Amino acid sequence: MDRQQTSRCELCGRGEVTLTEHHLIPKEMGGTFLDTAIDMFSMSKQIHALYTNEELASRLGSIEKLRTDEKSKYIKWIRKQPAGRLVRIRKSNSRRGYGR
Repeated sequence: MDRQQTSRCELCGRGEVTLTEHHLIPKEMGGTFLDTAIDMFSMSKQIHALYTNEELASRLGSIEKLRTDEKSKYIKWIRKQPAGRLVRIRKSNSRRGYGR
């Protein structure tokens, strides 16, 4: 059940954007409604492009852990973008299969 509202993203802090509910620990890995954050749809998409569900469940199950992870440059970048800007989502090289 996604609830939408216009407020501030819990992950990057951008305001005046449409938000959705995101499971910090994926449901298929045992996440519950208690493990959710309110963030932007593009933020959720980018998180899943950068990390596998296994990574999210095992080591990145909180907002603070996501903010401080080495791949979190996206969060710092998007925080500076205008609220109305549409952003492209790109998979990390490790998720694409490069460097294996």
